[in-house]
Amino acid sequence: MTIDLTGLKVITLRDIDAAAQKGAKEVVIQDGAILTPSARESLQARGIDVRSGSAGASSAAPAGMAASDPRIAALFNSPEARAIKEEICAVGKKLWMRSYVDGNGGNISYRLGPNEVICTPTLCSKYDLTPDQLCMVDLTGKQLAGGRPRTSEILMHLEIYKEVSEAKAVVHCHPPHATAYAISGKVPPTCIIPEYEVFIGKVALSPYETPGTSEFARTVIPFVKTHNSVLLSNHGIVCWGDTVTHAEWYAEVLDTYCWTLMNAQMIGGPTFITNDKAADLLAIKAKLGLPDPRHEMKECQLCDLPDTPNTIAITPRPCVAVESAGLSGDEMERLVQQVTDQVMAALAKK
Repeated sequence: MTIDLTGLKVITLRDIDAAAQKGAKEVVIQDGAILTPSARESLQARGIDVRSGSAGASSAAPAGMAASDPRIAALFNSPEARAIKEEICAVGKKLWMRSYVDGNGGNISYRLGPNEVICTPTLCSKYDLTPDQLCMVDLTGKQLAGGRPRTSEILMHLEIYKEVSEAKAVVHCHPPHATAYAISGKVPPTCIIPEYEVFIGKVALSPYETPGTSEFARTVIPFVKTHNSVLLSNHGIVCWGDTVTHAEWYAEVLDTYCWTLMNAQMIGGPTFITNDKAADLLAIKAKLGLPDPRHEMKECQLCDLPDTPNTIAITPRPCVAVESAGLSGDEMERLVQQVTDQVMAALAKK
């Protein structure tokens, strides 16, 4: 007998006991529903199967076991998938140990096939992740396999995979220094630290929408083709890469950069790399195949300079050619003065 529990957002031991008394061999829960630990243990002890979806949707993937579709099951349990699951769990621990996630925050995914994505489950500490807890979804967000319901924020990951063919892995987390920029509506200036320029560079800031919604997922679409890291307003960051580990590296580089700028401001503020030297770094970045909105702009102002000296947070600016930027006389004069000040400061050091 199948018992429909899709009307419940939280399934407790009492709910499972009631279902068992009715002779349940299977229970159906809604996507994103929470199974309490005691409820999960009771299901396992009684041998009751769990699947997500609706009571009449026999095609829904089981939420408590591998998928019944032989092809999906084979892919989900393949040697490649097992290696990816181990890597996701290792990265989850790194995120937690660096204080980039707390509670059940953050999520990680990897595109395993043309339409299949392995991802972390909902409501699970990234430190405690184990391979058997991971899920697999398709590019619409439908869960195909997995030990627990998938993260509600997978929709953002899927938009990135659909927009960027090179993206194989996505990491979303809440590192405190980068998130400080995201909640202030500011981005860090560029052309200060070479490693940051090469691996991240000009970071984007997406508008705020409620996390987990389709609207939230779509906020990153305008940015992910030309950026591998995006600040999510009032939320955190998201990074994509060719591997799960590399996506996590970008999160580290971004947060450490923001942290370093905050420290530098306490002792006088940063100095800047000149545009010609920045062009050298951008050439290295292009050879590595890393995205940057400045690649296609031959006359783009490569360095985002703050309007006020020693400022480490600026309003996001589009990358446009200096000739067509439409700068006012005062803005152009300020820009010239900033460049002149940097040149004179460099000469004074010689």
